[in-house]
Formats: sequence, C-alpha cells, structure tokens
Amino acid sequence: FRMLDAGFFSAAKMVEIERGAEEFNIPIIESNRRLVARENGGLQNPSPLIFNSAWRVEEEEEEDDKTKRFNYPSPSGVQRPKSDEDIAFMSVLELGQLIKSKQITSVELVHIFLKRLKRYGPVLESVITLTEELAYKQAEEADKLLAEGFYLGPLHGIPYGLKDIIAVPHYRTTWGCKLYENRVLNIEAWVYKKLKSSGAVLVAKLVTGSLAYDDIWFGGRTRNPWNIEEYSTGSSAGPAASTSAGLVPFAIGSETAGSITYPAARCGVTALRPTFGTVGRTGVLSLSDSLDKLGPFCREAADCAIILDLIRGKDPDDPSSRNVPLSDPFNVDIKKLKVGYLKDADMDVVEKLRSLGVEMVPFELKYKVDSAQGILNFTMDVDMLAHFDEWQRRGLDDQYEAQDQWPVELRRARVVSAVDYFQAERARGKLIREVRDA
Repeated sequence: FRMLDAGFFSAAKMVEIERGAEEFNIPIIESNRRLVARENGGLQNPSPLIFNSAWRVEEEEEEDDKTKRFNYPSPSGVQRPKSDEDIAFMSVLELGQLIKSKQITSVELVHIFLKRLKRYGPVLESVITLTEELAYKQAEEADKLLAEGFYLGPLHGIPYGLKDIIAVPHYRTTWGCKLYENRVLNIEAWVYKKLKSSGAVLVAKLVTGSLAYDDIWFGGRTRNPWNIEEYSTGSSAGPAASTSAGLVPFAIGSETAGSITYPAARCGVTALRPTFGTVGRTGVLSLSDSLDKLGPFCREAADCAIILDLIRGKDPDDPSSRNVPLSDPFNVDIKKLKVGYLKDADMDVVEKLRSLGVEMVPFELKYKVDSAQGILNFTMDVDMLAHFDEWQRRGLDDQYEAQDQWPVELRRARVVSAVDYFQAERARGKLIREVRDA
C-alpha cells in the first residue's frame, strides 16, 4: 500500500481491499493477460485509446494533403567520383542522379555499401544482420525497371538500413536483445513496404539498443565513428553510426524519448523525428502507443525531407497514424520565416539563420507542469510494461543486457496504479495545451 502511496487506509480497510482484489480484481487481470498479453513487444492488439498529438488540424486538410508530394530538387551536373569512398559519402539526391543518368547501377551501389558494412560494421558494432541476398535481388529489380524506362523516384535503387526493431520477412528481428537473437518475425513492417515501393534497397538491419533502450545490445555497444573510444548513445545508435560512417546512404530509426535526436547529434548526422502519427508503425516493436515515432537518418537535411515524404501517410493497420499536413520544404522562402529560439540555444545557429534573412525572435517556453520528465516516465514505462508483461513475469528481465536500465524502470512501473497513470495523462494534456498556447 505504501508503494502505491495508499498507506492512509486503516488495517481493516486494507484487509477488505485485499479480499476484494482476490475475488474481483485478480480474475479480471488474469483474464485480460491471457487474452492480450502473452506476446511480448506490442506487435499485436493495439489499444483503441488513440493519442492525438494534433493541436488544430482539420480533417479536410489531412484529406487534401494525402496526394501531395514535395517538389524534389534535381541536382545537375553530378558526375561519378573515381573512388568508392567518395561515392559512399554522396547524398541520396546525388546518388539518385547517378542512377537515373545510368552512371552507376543499383547493384554496383549495393556492392560498395555491403563492402563497407562488412569492413566497418564490426569496428563500430553498428550492424546486426546483412540482408545481402535480398539487397542484390532488389537492386537487380531496380536496374531492370530503369532499363525498361520505369523510374520510381529519388530512392530508386538506393541502399539503406533499418533499425532492428523493424520487421522484415525471412530475416532476424532481434530487438537488440539476446533473448530474441535468432527470432524471425515474418511480418512486413509498413515503413519497409513504403520504402520498397519507392525502389529503395535494404542492405542491413542495424543495431538497436536492447529492447530500444540506449546503445548496449547483445553484441556489444555501438561506437561513435568520430571517436571509437566513445559511444553513440540512444537506441537508434546503429542507424546514426552507420549513416555517419558512410556504411549506408540513409537509415530508418525510432524514438520514444530521444533515440533519434541524441544519437544523431552525437554522431554528427542530420535526422528528423517527425510529429507523432506521421509514419505508420505496423511491424515495429512498441514501447509506448502514444510516444513511438519513426524517422530518417541522413547526412543532409534535403535527404531527410525526401525520405519522410515517401514514408509518411496513413497506415491501415496502425490506428494512430494519419495524413499529417506538411508544407513543401523545398518551396519555402526563408526570408519570410519567423523562428523562435530559447535562451540556451546555440547562438552560432541563431546568427547564421539571421544572416540568411530569417527573423529570429527570443522565446521563453512557459508551463506550470512541475515534471514533464515524470509524465514521460509514467507514460513510457507503464506502456512498455504492458507490452512486456510476460517478459517480466517469467523473470526474463534477469537476462537483460544492462541490468540498471529497463529491468529497474519496469519493476518500478509495476506499482504505478491505473489512477495515477491517468492522472499523469491528464497532466500531459495540460502540458500540451500550455505549450500550444505559448
């Protein structure tokens, strides 16, 4: 009772509550667990309580936006470099031009990037599985389509990697965890389908921190390409490190609370954590139904915009996904932008934008919520435990790679009451409204 901050009951009332729990609560809890909680990872039985992060989005805008795509730039005069290393560090747009102009084939690109993945992946501890057979098959198909006059767009024939919480049939989806090291999920994740239909070529499943927590996994700890004595941080460590080191032109990672932004900053790449619901999550390990997001890791912002454009939209099997209205970033006149910055912002960035004609405005973010971090922890940890209830009950958390991480947090989550969880969600709603108004 003290663990639930309910020590105010008298002894007699505690006994009464215990009897009632045994007679009523526990049978319901056990029935629900048998019904929906036998499988770990949240791949089945999504909640009908859909979180809507939108502030003021009209359904009509979403419908109008459904068919709109960005107006991608087309770089001119792109020539094939002499060295494979120079090719490996070209942007997605530049590589796309090489393929479109038939200066290089997709099969050649796959060969270049697989060679780098095999050489540097073990050094960085950033790669879990090479999808070599699939990559050559998809590359050959891309080259065949182009020879027949069919061009699928800027990702046609471009190799890429997926964080290994994203399911691809016939290949391991390990979640970075020793317990699932040899597990194959014959599920085709929605984001993989979208990229496949855009002509992109999967070359590798990249490291995720174990069960999408930080950068420690069953094979080690992912290193920072700029200094391999240091680490990448964040569970999308593999996508960040591999993109930074030119092992893939781009990768898809995920974020619940910082796992895109932290490793991207750490490894010096451009990444984009989109608004919740922008990218469908079918076939992806779930930590939190209302916080998980998928986004691209690239070496240039333009590449991130293109990839997001091609993977966004309504996923029919993910009820939280939607057609989020996005204006074309390639048609923006930055001299008409007004950008707010916080007092701890990087002033070099502020001055750079100001020199380009952007109106920069000091901005103070005010809200009354005491602990945004506390709200986040309650939401993420309780949701995660709902998806890994069986894992904890069977004592499998004792085999987890980093014992001071998920095992500790999720044991603590076990004693968060339903009332307190929903109070945290109410506080979250207040925080959203206050940030919106600010």
